[in-house]
Order: sequence, then C-alpha cells, then structure tokens
Amino acid sequence: MTPKQVLEMAKEKKIKVVDVRFMDFPGVWQHFTVPIGEVEEASFDEGFGFDGSSIRGWQPINASDMMVVPDPSTAKIDPFFKEPTLVLIGNIVDPITREAYTRDPRNIAIKAEAYLKSTGIGDTAYFGPEAEFFIFDDVRFESSTNSAFYMVDSVEGIWNSGRDECPNLGYKTRHKEGYVPVPPTDKYQDMRTEMLLTLEELGITVERQHHEVATAGQAEIDMRFKSLVEMGDQLVWFKYVLKNVATRHNCSVTFMPKPLFGDNGSGMHTHVSLWKQGKPLFAGDKYAGISQDALYGIGGILHHCKALCALTNPTTNSYKRLVPGFEAPVNLAYSSRNRSAAIRIPMYSMSPKAKRLEFRTPDPSCNGYLAFSAILMAILDGIEKKMDPGDPLDKDIYSLPPEELANVPTAPGSLSESLKSLEEDCEFLFKGDVFTKDVIEKWIAYKTENEIHPVTLRPHPHEFFLYYDI
Repeated sequence: MTPKQVLEMAKEKKIKVVDVRFMDFPGVWQHFTVPIGEVEEASFDEGFGFDGSSIRGWQPINASDMMVVPDPSTAKIDPFFKEPTLVLIGNIVDPITREAYTRDPRNIAIKAEAYLKSTGIGDTAYFGPEAEFFIFDDVRFESSTNSAFYMVDSVEGIWNSGRDECPNLGYKTRHKEGYVPVPPTDKYQDMRTEMLLTLEELGITVERQHHEVATAGQAEIDMRFKSLVEMGDQLVWFKYVLKNVATRHNCSVTFMPKPLFGDNGSGMHTHVSLWKQGKPLFAGDKYAGISQDALYGIGGILHHCKALCALTNPTTNSYKRLVPGFEAPVNLAYSSRNRSAAIRIPMYSMSPKAKRLEFRTPDPSCNGYLAFSAILMAILDGIEKKMDPGDPLDKDIYSLPPEELANVPTAPGSLSESLKSLEEDCEFLFKGDVFTKDVIEKWIAYKTENEIHPVTLRPHPHEFFLYYDI
C-alpha cells in the first residue's frame, strides 16, 4: 500500500485519528495518536518527532529527539478504539542524519532480511511462532521494601476444586492435563475464538486455537508463517489483540513463561524455513527429509544457542521454565518428531514446502524482531561455515540415564549465564551490520541493571518458608 492509498483508505473508512506505533527495546509496543488532518503523503517521508530518552534502552536526555517514520504497508484499522482509528507501524530514524536507528528492533529485522539476500543463500526466511499464554481471572502482585507477593487465579485452576462458587460445578483442569479438552472443562473456548476472529479481521491468518497443557487457562493460537519483518509486526498485533479481547471479558492474558509453580510454562516454538526464488531450501534427501543446508542451519542454532537465549529467552522468569528434567526442551540436540529436543523436524507432511526447523527453546516474553533476526543469523552462520550438528538424538531425552545425558549440552540456566554467553559469542550477529556493538552492549547492560540486579537483591517469599526459623 502506498501513502496515497493509505490516505484514500482513511477517507473511505471515515478515519478520525491515526495511531503511530513502534516497538521499544525490550519488546513492548508504544504509541501516540494524531488527528487525520496531520497526516499527509509527506508524513511517510518526514515522520513524526518524539522523546527517545523516555523509551527504555534508547537515547540519553541530551540527545532525546528522535523521529518515527510510518510504513504505509502496515496500515490496519484498530479493532478496539471507540473512534475509527488507523494504525501505522513506524521505523525509527535520527532526526539530523535521517539514518535508521540501530536500537530500533524493527530496523534490525529489516537488516536481517537484507543480509539474507546479500549472502545469496536465499531470499526469504519464513517464521511461524507458536506463542503460548495464560488467561487469568484475577492478578495481584506487590514488590516493596518489606513485602513481596503474587497471586493469580482462574476459574479453571485445579486449586479451586474446593472453592465455594455458589455452586462449584467442578470441571477443573488437573495439572498437566489441559491439552485440548472440550467444554465444560475448557472454559475459554469462546474467548479464544473471539481472539482468532479478531486476528483474522486484521488480515492475520490463523491456523488453529486450543487449550494448552497447564491448568488455569493456558492456551495457544497459531498464526500462519510469514516473512521475518511481517511476522515481527504480526506478533505485536497478536499480543495486543489477545490482551485486549481478554480485557473485554474482565480477564488478563500474560506471556510470562512461568507464572505458575508445578505446571507447564509457556514456550514459543518457532518454525523456520529458508526459500530462494520460490523454492524451499530445507527439503532434501538427508535425515528426516531435510537438506544439507538445513542440517548446517541446525548446527548454527545449536552452536550459538547459549547466546541466542539472551534474546529468545530474555527474562529472569524464562529460566524458571528452562529447567533440566522438566517439560522445556533445554537439551541442545535435534530430532524428528521428538518434542524433548531443542530442535525438532516436524513430520506432519512430507511435502518439500512443509520442510522446516522447529526451534523449541524460545518463549513468548521475547521481542520478536530481535529473536527472529538472531535465529536467522545463527542459521546463516551455520550454513556459511558448514557447521555439523552431529547425529540426531531419537530418544526421549528426559529418560536418558545420567551417564548418557551428561554428553548432551544444555541451554543456559539463568539470564546471567545467557547474557555472558552473548557477550562471548556475538560476532555472528554483527555480519551485515544487522546487530551492532551498541545494541549488544546496551542489551546486556539494560538486562543486568533493570532485571537481574533487582531480582537478585530482593528476598524471595519462599526463602521465608525455608529459612525464617533458622
């Protein structure tokens, strides 16, 4: 869509205001709204000014002025605002040099796609994330000098089997038994369908929705694969839609990887394939029907996985899910059909077009633009350097004896560990100027100062249970 077509659509739809949106550094959508009269064709070149020092991880106060330039191809009508509102996603530029801002996550994704083409390996990278989430009926938390607690609740939660609900009708989801039951055990079918239909109305193709394994409303809605930048855009719309539909129902959606103790966490299994001139590059005659390049790509992910986790699993809470011996795929191995491996080769279809890698370690707390870009860079590095992934591991990794499991490397056990790995292994991200040194340095500093240190310094509520009477 061109700027002229966007303005024609705005007139046709009787748009009154335009919402300009962009992604901050950690991965939360930001916005401001201007009257439709303030938007003209020149706005798509000149952009709009804003305070970059008030955005997390961006500019210092002495260099705060930044510009956001709307991308006309992203135009959509917001499904939630009272007044007819056109939404445009923008790219961040320096107001003086007009250069693309290095810490703009969407700019990084654009550069990753350009780098793929420059290598000659392929021209398109498709991504299909399966972002799991929880729907809660009540959420409360506090963290202060002398107290800390959290409490989440759901009508589905098995802990409510004895609650007086006037009446309590039962049908509570037992721990780890929530995968695809029908109502009345599944309490959120209609809400998830409303989410699905809202996404479809926005032009986002959805393949399915269903209840997930955990109790208390864990769910999954799968989008059809798209190219890297387009999927980055869709993932922010996805989170926005799900949160706002849930709010309509007086519920709350969270993409925290591990909001519940003792049940499954939320992952974001990410399907990836490379194509060139309309042909799939990951189909071949090697293991599980994949190509040699696909194997090298697997080698790249496994080789760089510890560093990747700093971007694909970027919260301290991420590592409550990535614990050896539980449901998360922390073991750095690959296999066909095997969901206990970090990389799975899906076998639902033998069509060459369906051949892809499924990287199962990431979680939905990530910034999609950054995570997808980093995964692509690891795959390309593996192909360029012909990284051998070794033999597949076609066993239930969780049931391996200790002496055999000791030979299987694992994902990092903490955000600190993953950031250290990123610091030591980031050269592959610098190719093509996709990620820059200031991006990696700022990411590590921001996460350390704003997340790791605050969590480390605070007493944990369970420590009172363990140690108060010492």
